[in-house]
Amino acid sequence: MSEIIEKPVKHVLHKTNKELHGWHAGKRECTAERMLINPYNGCSCDCFFCYARALPGSFQKFRKEGVVTVCENFPEVVARQLESIDVASCGYLSPVSDPFQLLNDQYHLSEKIVKEFVSRNIPIEIVTKSKIPQEVIDLIKEQPHSFGQVSLLTLEDNLGEILVPGGARKEVLLDNLGRLAGAGIHAVARLDPIFPYLTDKKEGLDQLVEAALDRGANHIITSCLDIPWQIFPEVMDKLREHFGAGLAYDYRRLYSQRIDNSYQAEINYRRRLFDLLRNICERKGVSFALCMEYELVGGKPEGLNREFASSRNCEGIDIPIYVRKGKVFEPAAECEGVCLFCKKAVCRIEDLAMGRKENTKKDWRLSDYRRWSREIKE
Repeated sequence: MSEIIEKPVKHVLHKTNKELHGWHAGKRECTAERMLINPYNGCSCDCFFCYARALPGSFQKFRKEGVVTVCENFPEVVARQLESIDVASCGYLSPVSDPFQLLNDQYHLSEKIVKEFVSRNIPIEIVTKSKIPQEVIDLIKEQPHSFGQVSLLTLEDNLGEILVPGGARKEVLLDNLGRLAGAGIHAVARLDPIFPYLTDKKEGLDQLVEAALDRGANHIITSCLDIPWQIFPEVMDKLREHFGAGLAYDYRRLYSQRIDNSYQAEINYRRRLFDLLRNICERKGVSFALCMEYELVGGKPEGLNREFASSRNCEGIDIPIYVRKGKVFEPAAECEGVCLFCKKAVCRIEDLAMGRKENTKKDWRLSDYRRWSREIKE
């Protein structure tokens, strides 16, 4: 067992061989393919509602002991894997743990990974509740399809300290959007998640969207809090601790439906919420989409973006598949970056034409990227 290092937060150093991979199999609304990157398992932002607390392996060490696992050699692993492929989708840093959490100030794994992508002209997106290092902004502005997403849950600092105790406060998050937009980078504001009865009021949401737009955000993504069944009791305990037994009782009534592994707010509540936000965004002239929001239709989950999104890509930007040209990569000719709706596979990778029903539940692995690399050469 690795020795626990106490500062700046409890963590262990870990040598990893994990591979870049695509979206997990199962229900999906993410329009384009991504290569998922997680240099840290666990997160000092310490959101009590985070779905990563329900994940297995080292995430349980964080949930139960508060210990973050730092994959210290991951930038070198990523570099070797990128060198082994001739086909790449946009990198996603990161879908589970914040890439710029406090530990990154010490180990700088995220900056190193961004550099590996950008030096090969492969696009990468960043998603954070923390301050974005200026080095990262300077790097991704050189890659035309790279962009940033900033999670902005509330303009109330006291509430923000409860929901995201180890994350940045609103002025830092808004400054993230301003620095991204000022560098000519696509800047997404994630109102994600919205908390029923806490952050769902019309006036507050209007102000939140307005503040993001004032700093240069050009797309809004949102979701309503969902609660993995494994951590449902813990989330209820936290709500009761911070907001009283009445709110916890209201949540138990509202979260009456389970879709796969998570409890969801009642569908009519969510529809009203998303309709409200869609209208706010329409009035303000900004595109809008949902993240991983579903309803049960005939016992099967169906995505709600077909009803509420005003952009064809969830993140408000179309990013094509990239293919190797010498030492760097370039966009595949005619690829529009909408794999989920693609019928022609203009990138010449038939598997990625996700509009084909038989492929929509495939979990793409590094081995698939290597196979595609061989196929396009042939």
